[in-house]
Formats: sequence, C-alpha cells, structure tokens
Amino acid sequence: MTSTALSVPEVAARGRAVLDEVGTVVVGMREPLRVALAAILAGGHVLFEDVPGLGKTLAARSLATALGLDFRRVQCTPDLLPSDLTGSSVFDPATATFAFRPGPVFTGLLLADEINRTAPKTQSALLEAMAERQVTVDGTTYRLAEPFHVVATSNPVEYEGTYPLPEAQLDRFMVRLAVGYPDRDAEMDVLGRRLARRREHADVRQVVDAAALTQMQAGVEAVAVDPDVLGYCVDLAAATRAHAAVEVGASPRGSQALVLVARALAVLDGRDFVAPEDVKAVGVATLAHRISLSPQAWATGLAPQRVVTEVLGRTPVPPTVRRGEPVAVGGTAGRRAPGVE
Repeated sequence: MTSTALSVPEVAARGRAVLDEVGTVVVGMREPLRVALAAILAGGHVLFEDVPGLGKTLAARSLATALGLDFRRVQCTPDLLPSDLTGSSVFDPATATFAFRPGPVFTGLLLADEINRTAPKTQSALLEAMAERQVTVDGTTYRLAEPFHVVATSNPVEYEGTYPLPEAQLDRFMVRLAVGYPDRDAEMDVLGRRLARRREHADVRQVVDAAALTQMQAGVEAVAVDPDVLGYCVDLAAATRAHAAVEVGASPRGSQALVLVARALAVLDGRDFVAPEDVKAVGVATLAHRISLSPQAWATGLAPQRVVTEVLGRTPVPPTVRRGEPVAVGGTAGRRAPGVE
C-alpha cells in the first residue's frame, strides 16, 4: 500500500505530540515509549518484558489511542486456543454454510498481555500475523488491516506455569524493552495523578489516525542511511556471533531491525540522517533478545543485555557523514551530527 510521505519535521512534530499525550497518563516511561514508537514507525512489533504493575498495559493502550488505531487486548492464559486469536469458521443454520468470524488479531494494535502464559501453539499462531500481516484459517488466507502492530507483555521473574517464547517468535519482535521501576518523584507523580482524577480509568486524546501513521511510516522510509552506518550495524550483529559467551548470534534480521529503529529514532529527533549514537541507543533493545548464550555463560548468570553492551563498547564506531543540515524540530536546529567537525 502506497501512501504520501510526511516530511521529517512533520513526523518529528507528530511523534513528539503522541509521546506528550501518552505522557499525560504514563509517568516515567518516556524513553521506552520513544523506542516503542520508533519501532512502530519502522513497521515492527514491540515486546515489553518486566515485572507486573509498571504500567505496560496502560502504555500500550494509551499509545494505540494516541495513534488512532483500533485496539484489542487478549489476556493470554494456558487454555487460550489459536482460534481465540485468529478467529474461526462458525456454522450458520440459516444458510447452512460456515461463515468466518474474525478474532481479535484483526485490529490496528493487538496487545497480547502476558504472552508467556499461553501455550507455544497459541504463541506461534501470531507468527504468520506478525510476519506476513495475514492469517490462514481452514485453508483460507485473510489479510490484516494496515497498519497492524503487536505489543506484547511478558513477566521475566515468575516462570511457574509459563512457556518461554521460542526463538522464532522472539525474533519477530523488532524490540524488547524493559520499563524499570520509577524513581521516587515519578512514583509520587503516579499516586498524585490517580488521586487527582478520582477514578481508575485514565483518558488519552487521539493525536493522529491510522492514515496519518501510515504517512509517518512512509516519511521514515524516505530517509536514506549512510553506508558507513549500515556497515556499523552489520559489524555489531557479526560481533554478537563471534562473542565467546554466545552460542547463536543475531541474524541479518537483527542488523536490519537495528538500522530501521535507529533511523526512526533519528527522525523522531528531527534529523534526516542516522548517527552511530542512534544505533547505540537501540542496540540492546534490538539485539539482546536475538542471541542465545552458551550453557556455560547461562550457568554463570550472564545476561544477553550485558553481552550486547560489551559488543557496543568494543566495536569501532565509524565517522558520521551528514546528509544535509539537521532539521529545526524540537531544539535540533544548528546541531551538528555527532562525530562531525
């Protein structure tokens, strides 16, 4: 589907407005939400992995509302069936035929809450939808609406009764993000806002619609990336494969996710060029969930995030080649690209 591309300043301005609106109800998550929005602008899916009660579900719902996307939420449980996601054919006595009833996957943004609590067969039912933007039921293929994105949540600290996501499923998420606990002031802000509105539900205003989001995504796609930056992304992915603690490193899909999210992040900053700092900012979020540690490294408690951090620290950073002057959006006017004199 072709769409009119918005300019970099327009994408940056609308992206900032979306984040500001979501920030009226979601406190202390500006940076994770910024990366999540960048992943959506890059056409990808998002996995929030953190302990319960940090506002992951509220963040996903608020982001969907601000972006003007149809929103459906699925609470994943062990007895959830694939047809509960994709839909199924139901017999209609009036016509003596089977009619397809679409499931919750037919939406703009699907929230799969606690995705690691449902069985692998149901988890894999999302694979075709996430990768191909379609589902196949009873031999018939149904196209999903565009744009279509999945935001899933996972609890990394409670494993009883859960099913770890298979590598193929994890690889379909463009980024995996950790929210983290808020600091004292932010948590005080959360409590104060809840008392001030005198009700549980928090409202978010729609900032753009699905058509505008598609135009924003087209605007991001129109931005070129310097070959040196592309080479840097390839070197980072290759470095994960060569790391002594890694059994299976990041695939080319990982390096592709790295450059796509970095590009969207640069556009959100109002820049029409990608700097190595953009790549570093999303390195852990795009690569850590795509590597498998060796048994020895896993036994010592080494985290994949630490491996990616080490790779980012020792991989040579290329000089940044500017593609024109930075765009005057969000205080970026006159700013030179990092590494450029």
